Amino acid sequence: MRIFRTTESEPFVARTGRMEEFHNRLIKLSDPGIFFCRKGHAHLNIDLKEYDIVKNTQVIIQPGTILRLTESSDDFEVSYCYFSEQLLREITIHLEPSFFHFLKENPSFTFPDDCIEAINGLMIATEAIYLDREHRFRDIIIRNHLQCFLLSVYEKTHRWFTRKQIEGTDRKDQLFKRFIALVHKHCTTQREVGFYANELFITSRYLSAIVQEVTGKNAKHIIDMHVILEIKVMLESTDLSIQEIANRLQFPDQSFFGRYFKKHTGTSPLNYRRALG
Repeated sequence: MRIFRTTESEPFVARTGRMEEFHNRLIKLSDPGIFFCRKGHAHLNIDLKEYDIVKNTQVIIQPGTILRLTESSDDFEVSYCYFSEQLLREITIHLEPSFFHFLKENPSFTFPDDCIEAINGLMIATEAIYLDREHRFRDIIIRNHLQCFLLSVYEKTHRWFTRKQIEGTDRKDQLFKRFIALVHKHCTTQREVGFYANELFITSRYLSAIVQEVTGKNAKHIIDMHVILEIKVMLESTDLSIQEIANRLQFPDQSFFGRYFKKHTGTSPLNYRRALG
């Protein structure tokens, strides 16, 4: 399985494979997608969290998600579908933002055998439609398929989880979820707690207290870990020079960038890249 990207003329991609391109390599996906494990098992790192993937596990990936497949069995196989962010907006226009925040924090779910008919049908049909490039109504059909699927996920989410689990139990939990969403969006250019506190209309001290209460770690640590993850993705998956990465992440200079990375990883960016082979 190689990493496909959607284009304006090809707004979706569907295949079956073993996710070899993700094996021990950080990949940042620009497109949303759905993965469904047909057989075997694997360990998948999604945005710094480890997930066990087994038969009937569905993984919903949102734009900007960082993946690494750390381990997989010899018979591991998934069906997957990528689709453009524009297509996602069109088919989910009536769904609440809290639903997508919930999926961002809970991307993986394993279905019992008696509940997989819908997703099985979707993945089989989607791949068939993708391969039938001469079909006149190809784009319309895939839009309807994906919309039906996400509406089904939406309904099951609200059936199996409480509204408190989806939206947050209280204001602190809601603020923490919004903080994490902001970090995902802005960490490549914003590394200070004050920026996120301002975006949330609260003080830095209050934000730090909330993050400490929820995670046991301070807010700056959470921000830095996401920045380091972004740096690792660039070191592993691009040909950008160290200077270019420092510039892209708006560090004042390469020296400061190197000290920042070494402080959090124990090694320099260059040595990290060399160790990848």
